[in-house]
Amino acid sequence: MTNHWVDIKNSDVILIMGSNPASNHPVSFKWIMEAVEKRGAKVICVDPRFTQSASKSHLYAPLRSGTDIAFLGGMIKYILDNNLYFEEYVKNYTNAGFLVNPAFKMPGQNKGVFSGLTNGKYEKDTWTYQTDAEGVIKKDKTLNDPNCVFQLLKKHYSRYTPELVEKITGTPKDKLIEIYKLYGSTGKPDKAGVELYAMGWTQHTVGVQNIRTMCIIQLLLGNMGIAGGGIAAMRGEGNVQGSTDHGLLFHIWPGYLGTPTASLTTLKEFNEKRTPKTKEKDSLNWWKNFPKYSASFLRSMYGTNLSIEDAYKVMPKLDDGANYSWLTIFDQMYKGQFTGFFAWGMNPACSGAHSNKVRQAMTKLDWMVNVNLFDNETGSFWRGPGMDPAKIKTEVFLLPCASSIEKEGSIANSGRLMQWRYKAVNPPGEALPDGDIMSEIFFKVKELYEQKGGPLKEAITQLTWPYGKMAGKHFHYEPRKVAAEINGFFLTDKKLENPTKKGEFKEFKKGDLVPTFAWLQDDGSTSSGCWIYCGSVTEKGNMAMRRGQADPTGLGLFSEWAWSWPVNRRIIYNGASVDPQGNPWDPKRAVIKWSGEKWVGDVPDGTGNPGKGRPPFIMKPDGVASLYGPGLVDGPFPEHYEPVECPIEKNILSPQKNNPVIKRFDASGVGSDLDVYSGVTTCDPRYPFICSTYRVSEHWQTGVLTRWCPWLAEMQPGMFVEISQELAKERGIVNGDECIVKSVRGQVEARAIVTPRFKPFNIDGNTIHEVGIPWHYGWITTKDRKYNPGDKKAEVFTQGDAANLLTSTIGDANTMIPESKAFMVNVAKKGVK
Repeated sequence: MTNHWVDIKNSDVILIMGSNPASNHPVSFKWIMEAVEKRGAKVICVDPRFTQSASKSHLYAPLRSGTDIAFLGGMIKYILDNNLYFEEYVKNYTNAGFLVNPAFKMPGQNKGVFSGLTNGKYEKDTWTYQTDAEGVIKKDKTLNDPNCVFQLLKKHYSRYTPELVEKITGTPKDKLIEIYKLYGSTGKPDKAGVELYAMGWTQHTVGVQNIRTMCIIQLLLGNMGIAGGGIAAMRGEGNVQGSTDHGLLFHIWPGYLGTPTASLTTLKEFNEKRTPKTKEKDSLNWWKNFPKYSASFLRSMYGTNLSIEDAYKVMPKLDDGANYSWLTIFDQMYKGQFTGFFAWGMNPACSGAHSNKVRQAMTKLDWMVNVNLFDNETGSFWRGPGMDPAKIKTEVFLLPCASSIEKEGSIANSGRLMQWRYKAVNPPGEALPDGDIMSEIFFKVKELYEQKGGPLKEAITQLTWPYGKMAGKHFHYEPRKVAAEINGFFLTDKKLENPTKKGEFKEFKKGDLVPTFAWLQDDGSTSSGCWIYCGSVTEKGNMAMRRGQADPTGLGLFSEWAWSWPVNRRIIYNGASVDPQGNPWDPKRAVIKWSGEKWVGDVPDGTGNPGKGRPPFIMKPDGVASLYGPGLVDGPFPEHYEPVECPIEKNILSPQKNNPVIKRFDASGVGSDLDVYSGVTTCDPRYPFICSTYRVSEHWQTGVLTRWCPWLAEMQPGMFVEISQELAKERGIVNGDECIVKSVRGQVEARAIVTPRFKPFNIDGNTIHEVGIPWHYGWITTKDRKYNPGDKKAEVFTQGDAANLLTSTIGDANTMIPESKAFMVNVAKKGVK
């Protein structure tokens, strides 16, 4: 996320699409309301359901789940047709003028797919740029060449007419035009627009491309890098950003360093593969520093116990072409490919797509460790619905851990703000902080490797672990020491030239903290556990603990409040907030400005001196932002494809119905016997309604914490299905009826909530209904947990089971996030077939 929460107050138009912040992200909505009250900002909400956010919006439009690209593609066409784009920004700061290979073909001229599709995968030979004899990309600054990105963009989205978009999305044409016109008004230097999304955009087989489409809109309008702009990610909890930064996902090391594959056997090969090169003479191409960050990360892991080359050799590698995402893990677990499993701070028996498969997968394990505050459906899967404990071999261990208020440490929110959270009380009983538990496991495993050996034992025995000390029987982990390790140290005495001041040198001693990532080295003389956090702990202390409230710019940067990566920059790519001569596009909302000697305001993002020609998107090899993005696996431009399960026979836009490069898990894919889909080729009359999952304010995630609180459970006591008045009448259902919501994979019992918030969609002349269910519930009740027997208040608990019993094992083509926001179900009154 390029901007931050407070910055929303600087917006003129706020588009809420793929999220419901009024209900689920109230802090963000505080700043939305400030923009409305103090700037006169307008709020647009586009959602299948008339949500709490819609009720606070100036303009609302309904949209069928899974058709966001069609809606946004229509906006791109409207912006281009009506010349609403910010021409100077587009020409100078995007790849609009880059010339593409003339052999490249788009879906409109190639049966619904891009050129190069072979056996479910794109070969990208035709997706390349044209280059001159020196290898420099050819460009057309006039944007008139038929092979330039700008003209290809216009041609691609010329098909997305308001009439066609209305047929696909169910959004009335007049609403489309009204929204396009209002949001398109931000394509001026003195205007700013922001979009707020959450899992309503990501949980689709085109999830990445949903967001890409909005990126294209924001770049056309000049809304990236400016105050009040950007695309705001509404995270599901307070440290999603922080956990991703630190390598939670399989494909990255901390700091977004790509995980090495098995074929890259040496550090040199790894660095060469991952370090981008460019022929653009003015581009800063910051990722050219990759070898410094990889070497410093390896030093943070192994110190000087191993050379950086040997440290690389013992680090785990991915099999070439392999995918270790959530869906794949549980598919392989179901097929008996795992012996053990740590479920750490999660509840996959409820949170995992196709929960029946997830629960069956855990029966194939020898052992499982459930680290959590309370027992949950995962730890007790063996005694859940449909299970016979006598036939399940899995041995389950519960390790009670501390809650967030029972330990200290940092969290990093959506705006990349790293804030320190202090311990309030001690954890009860035998519960320990996660770091203490991990440390004890590490030292025991290390002891076993030292005693018995094993493959690549040095990967464990040579790890450094200077993060605490023994306290009685337990190792006490100290988060402040880890924070310093993440920042990084000099491991030898070193004299270095100041990277920002030529000719000036500075001496460092072994053990000194590295000031910022610009000082990191590729020779093994520095360490950093996560290079983007370098500068977060300095000689002045832990920056995340700061609580200064000065705001000299008035933009809400609050640069002395905690610390934001990178280098305390509050708005990434802020060099795009000034024109090529260095003048702020909007002087009233200047993120940075030139004092005559230096940039002032926010920390400048690699911005060169005014007029020097350095493009602002410094993390891109070519220095400009990508309207055309050939790096994605499913196309350089977003294209509308239907969800795998959908209520229509054909894609109204093109001959290709679904995303052509998604990975299927049914018999036509990897062949799991539990994986089935409905309505893939033809509509299945047994499951005629679209279903989408969502959240409620009273519960959090799968409810392991909130379903345990009687005062919250009383407010939202169990699973419900929200249906329209029209569908309720058609099915003979009244408010409060017990219903069965059923997909081809499973079913849940739910109370009917009949509301006008859902309305039937008119999709190409056909009436289509959509329903919604919350995903916070599970089968464990108060009695199952034996909590305070006899306490009548404690008997209040929730009923129902997981919404994910209905969802499928199918995911986005790039990330594999499950498609939980569009699948097909039936809804019937309980006892009625």
